[in-house]
Amino acid sequence: MVYDEDDFLLLSGIQHFVFCKRQWALIHIEQQWEENDLTIEGQDLHKKADEPFIREKRKDKLIIRGMPVKSYNLGTSGICDVVEFIQNKNGVSIHGEEGLYLPVPIEYKHGKPKENDADILQMVAQALCLEEMLLCSIDVGYLFYNETKRRSEIQITPELRDRVRKMFAEMHDLYLKRHTPKVKTGPHCERCSLKDICLPKLMNKESVSSYLERRLGFEKIT
Repeated sequence: MVYDEDDFLLLSGIQHFVFCKRQWALIHIEQQWEENDLTIEGQDLHKKADEPFIREKRKDKLIIRGMPVKSYNLGTSGICDVVEFIQNKNGVSIHGEEGLYLPVPIEYKHGKPKENDADILQMVAQALCLEEMLLCSIDVGYLFYNETKRRSEIQITPELRDRVRKMFAEMHDLYLKRHTPKVKTGPHCERCSLKDICLPKLMNKESVSSYLERRLGFEKIT
């Protein structure tokens, strides 16, 4: 499926979607947001990486920070923290540069690697955007964690590509229906910046109709 730009979703939203589909819907459908220490730290780190249109040449490598990307196939747009274009005979031409270059997306994160695959999937989504825009193939990307000060190399496998495509298809479906799903609560809820908006404790409470049925013996009307 090919999406119109008016229907594009934020690429960074895949982070929220992997963490919690309800959190994603509250932010991207209901437009609700609150800050916590983790979100503020992340914004500070990205301010240093996301400096649009900064272009730096180092020998056979061209470094571009804050590069806008988009994909009509995924229906998304966003910003790559850093894209390194490395000279390669199988690469693509870059305006104003001699030779051919292969793009490598590098996503900057505060803290250390997460237990889930959110960071990886976000980087893979960036790679899919770059492939579509530049008509090239990208086999690898990197995650840089501020706490460890090290890059982690990620192979962009068919399985990761398929997961990203399915997630964006599901996000578009929820967005079209304007549906905020209920989810299973857990310890991760305490780390969520929207816990006071989401009120996860209420997720475990029964509905009014179920309460009346149980207490008064009402039959459910169908």
